Amino acid sequence: MKKIFFIAAVLLLSLKGFSQGSVDYGSGMKFNLNEDGSKYMRFIAWNQIWFRSSQMNPGTMIGGEAATTGTDIGNRRLRFLAYSQLSKRYMIVTHFGINNQTFTNGGAAGTSGTGGYGAGKKPGLFFHDAWNEYALVLPEKDKKFSLSLGGGLHYYMGLSRATMASTLNFLTIDAPIFNWPLIENSDQFARQMGLFAKGKYGKLEYRLSYNKPYATNLVPTNVTSADNAVAVDNSGNTKWSKAGYFEYQFLDQEANLLPYKVGSYLGTKKVFNIGAGFYTAPDATKSSVNNTIEKHNINLFAADVFLDLPVGKKENKMAVTAYSVYYDYDFGPNYLRNVSIMNIGSVDPNFTGNRALAGAGNLQASIGSGNIWYTQAGILLPSKADKPKVRIQPFGAFTYKNFDALDKSSTQFDLGTNFFLDGQHAKITAQYSTRPVYTTPSNISGSKGEFIVQLQIYL
Repeated sequence: MKKIFFIAAVLLLSLKGFSQGSVDYGSGMKFNLNEDGSKYMRFIAWNQIWFRSSQMNPGTMIGGEAATTGTDIGNRRLRFLAYSQLSKRYMIVTHFGINNQTFTNGGAAGTSGTGGYGAGKKPGLFFHDAWNEYALVLPEKDKKFSLSLGGGLHYYMGLSRATMASTLNFLTIDAPIFNWPLIENSDQFARQMGLFAKGKYGKLEYRLSYNKPYATNLVPTNVTSADNAVAVDNSGNTKWSKAGYFEYQFLDQEANLLPYKVGSYLGTKKVFNIGAGFYTAPDATKSSVNNTIEKHNINLFAADVFLDLPVGKKENKMAVTAYSVYYDYDFGPNYLRNVSIMNIGSVDPNFTGNRALAGAGNLQASIGSGNIWYTQAGILLPSKADKPKVRIQPFGAFTYKNFDALDKSSTQFDLGTNFFLDGQHAKITAQYSTRPVYTTPSNISGSKGEFIVQLQIYL
């Protein structure tokens, strides 16, 4: 039993404590339910507050007035996670909170206007994760193979490392969003309900799931030519989806107690992984040609590589982090989704110029049939102090998108810096990002920028 507890403790610390750069944090808010600690509950609470200054897409208004720029402050994430190891084989996980609350939107269902239930106020809590799992083959130091089975609302969605990313330790300020290709359509905030299997065989980690997607009912626009057909999310009585991700971990082994993949270890581990994954869902979208409905499968594939290594002299505590992923997405013909984070803009009906094809505010073409290549890299600058007051990590990211629905491919970038006050537990991040602005499928009129400062705290 002590051996099992020791392994579990190491996994916990490597996932949520020491591996994120704060030796003072330890295992955090963990409460033992028996004397040897083999039964326990652990709680994690975090929030991410954004201050932004954004250039708006042409044709935008904010608060009833035409706007080319906008500043705001919002709650990007306010979350609470609780999980319990009830025995050495059985675990329950719950995760709830709110996301994307601004001064104009993100409030509870039905809120509008002003007053006590005005727009943007009193957002409703909801579950992000809620699942049970059972370890059929326990992970043990002297055995190569482990296997756990589980079910519920879960995050084992396959495809890529970034698709199952932890939101606590991003290298950049946030995810690029297209890493969650079903976001808020056939999933619930990047989760689906279903069954999953996870485990390891030596240095190979595997994750497989069989899920019931949430139903979608968008009506396809009828066209007269198959070349102009546009697939939209319309699954009706959904058929079960399949997903998987396989990752070979060449150097240090990463914990897989929970599904959340670490974005930056800050040099506390030596990690080099290569992975590949998939997501498939039959008859998940529809298009209409001459009033004849055609169903299309969703077939998504990805391959990625992740590197996190200490570099230079040991006493300098420098580290490099890099991640690159290639997505091959097929949602059906000319499928395209425009997505934004905390969009405070709305359509200006009086605008007479060339509107952004994506829409108002900070919307952009994010997800679609086609290909995406995304790469990010950062370096943790040297510090010889045992407990430095601030650690600095400059980073950059580059995105290339080539969607079937758009005649031109696009590129965009992010540049920023993390300021670690106490590892990932208390950090300030500043980032400048660009996004292309299409006015027609064949014309990019330029790009717009967005500057964000984030304060993150988690305990």
